[in-house]
Amino acid sequence: MCAHYENVPAPDWFPDFFGSTPPDSPGKLDLWPGYLGSFVRLAPGLTEAQTTENSKAPRRETLNGLFGLLPHWAVDEKLVRSTYNARSETVASKPSFRDAWRKARHCIIPALAIYEPDWRSGKAISTRIERADGRPMGIAGLWDTWKKPDGSWLMSYTMLTINADEHPLMRDFHKPADEKRMVVILPESSYEGWLSAPAKESAAYLNPFSAADLVARPQLVSGRSG
Repeated sequence: MCAHYENVPAPDWFPDFFGSTPPDSPGKLDLWPGYLGSFVRLAPGLTEAQTTENSKAPRRETLNGLFGLLPHWAVDEKLVRSTYNARSETVASKPSFRDAWRKARHCIIPALAIYEPDWRSGKAISTRIERADGRPMGIAGLWDTWKKPDGSWLMSYTMLTINADEHPLMRDFHKPADEKRMVVILPESSYEGWLSAPAKESAAYLNPFSAADLVARPQLVSGRSG
């Protein structure tokens, strides 16, 4: 699971690494459930052929939304405390996520790093996990819209997770008795496929990222842990 991640700090990284427009607002560097962050999705109504003809019209766009999915039936924003991650095994049936999954509302969540608690010492040691090559992560997610009580619309997103009991790196995190989980970090070659995949093909993209391509660094000061 992931409740804490580091935002991509530079706006020009979005077109460079994600082929998308920069976000309207950079937001906070450290993001927790309920914070406003950014996600990348396909620009509605824009075909790949149109982007080929007009290089100034990116096929992907970056939007701001709450970290934690708010389905249309949510009563208030407090639900984000339990919907920031979606389990791949139940995402198609769980009420919080099934509508976004059925509609294939796929997105990519840019992250410079994620943070997880390492409990092997008996205490939670906050650990920063990033790509070994220094490039930002593109985490597979789902987005949705929610109508606020004042009538305005709010966007939100969640990160998809998979089992990590056998993952050489990610199995080291969270409490010993807990199931090990990890977010789905997409290889760049899968970005377009994930964003455009229909619901029936979505599960094919939910795969573990190579442990050899990740670096974990314990933090000297342990704060909140995910």
